[in-house]
Amino acid sequence: MIEQAVELIQTKYSKAKRDSLIPLLQDIQTLYGYLPKEVILEVNKRLGIPTSKIYGVASFYNQFRFQQIGKYHIQLCRGTACHVKGSKRLLDKVQKLLKIEPGQTTRDALFSLEIVACLGGCGLSPVIAVNGEFYARMTPKKTEELINSLRSGHEK
Repeated sequence: MIEQAVELIQTKYSKAKRDSLIPLLQDIQTLYGYLPKEVILEVNKRLGIPTSKIYGVASFYNQFRFQQIGKYHIQLCRGTACHVKGSKRLLDKVQKLLKIEPGQTTRDALFSLEIVACLGGCGLSPVIAVNGEFYARMTPKKTEELINSLRSGHEK
């Protein structure tokens, strides 16, 4: 796992300093889908930036993840428009079906759940995104059908 990160650091960030930390973390997350602990330690070793600083920067920005996301990454909007139109009921349905909390991934690594402040689809609320694809005017029933469809598509 670490070999790809080492190669990335050596080729693209060989002369990197603190000002390159965010782009480096973005590239690492693109590579792995999250920021693995082992890779953070490698960044510390190679760039001489304390792990506390690396985690401090990464945890400040909500774009960074410390856990691997599922094959189907569900982002559930809890912005004002979606909240008013019932996104809490959607959240309850997803949690019940998948038996996970926001920020978690199912044991089979098929689904992960993230709460977001806004997906920018207020006129289509409530909105759920799965791997960046938007599903508008969702209901608990449509949410269950979506999850079941993703599950059955995975089984093929």
